[in-house]
Amino acid sequence: MNSADIPVETGAKGAAASGAPARSAARLAAVQALYQMEASGQGVNATIAEFETHRLGGVLEGERLHGADRKFFADILNGAVAVQARLDPYLERQLAKGWTLARIDATARAILRAGLYELIRRPDVPSKVVISEYLEVAKAFFDDDEPKFINAVLDAAARQARADEFEA
Repeated sequence: MNSADIPVETGAKGAAASGAPARSAARLAAVQALYQMEASGQGVNATIAEFETHRLGGVLEGERLHGADRKFFADILNGAVAVQARLDPYLERQLAKGWTLARIDATARAILRAGLYELIRRPDVPSKVVISEYLEVAKAFFDDDEPKFINAVLDAAARQARADEFEA
């Protein structure tokens, strides 16, 4: 991925992410919402409304969920959907010959789309934070190969989209 493929927005690069637990919860919710949208065909606005009403900071099995950063959640969801047509070709190029994006687990696709969106459009979040956060989300859903694949794809994308963060 390079600036010709997907432009990185300019802004304060390398700034520490504030509200880390709330942002972590927002990332997890965004992945769940992207998965739900793909499975149900529900639109982004309806999905955001549903999550804000029933899931973000709600109660699950008698336990209150950590409050998610609602604005950050909506940004990831809206953004990933808005640039999906540019994210998917990049993802396709990362696959083994003969594989298509449709062959990847829907949850893995959602994780990759959300992570790639952050890497290209949220320069305020350090790339290492983005990779680490989505790797943790992947580990919550998968055991072995998928987290390794997700880590490799996000790391390669970060090195291309934000090469300045990896210079010694």
